[in-house]
Amino acid sequence: MIKFHEIKVGDYVIADNDGDKQQGEVTNLNRDEKQVCVDTGVQEFWYSPGQLSAIPLDDAQLERLKFTHQENEDGTVKYMKGAFRMIAPQKGDLSKLEIWYRDEKRHIMEPLNVHNLQNHFYEMTKVHLNEEDFS
Repeated sequence: MIKFHEIKVGDYVIADNDGDKQQGEVTNLNRDEKQVCVDTGVQEFWYSPGQLSAIPLDDAQLERLKFTHQENEDGTVKYMKGAFRMIAPQKGDLSKLEIWYRDEKRHIMEPLNVHNLQNHFYEMTKVHLNEEDFS
């Protein structure tokens, strides 16, 4: 379950419709009813936060979000999308990250889910993180 206050329009989540779990994008929020509209590519449907789960952040998700990566000599891995950067302690280990964009730097000391990274990215760049390329 994802807490309602963590969810933003544009976030990627997993929606559970009576056991049928599909990944989708949040397209709307109803704050009064605490409902979340998710487009799974097949349909848009309203869900309660209890029907939503997070997508764990891993290399495959970063690739899907169009991040490129560079393995450094010290074993760390730098992930890049535009001017946004992240450093992971080693390949496949995203449990701790240092992220930065221009003058702002953040140290993340716990594993992130995709929607958490999307929210950090938006707060820092004012651009939604999605599957599109940009320079």
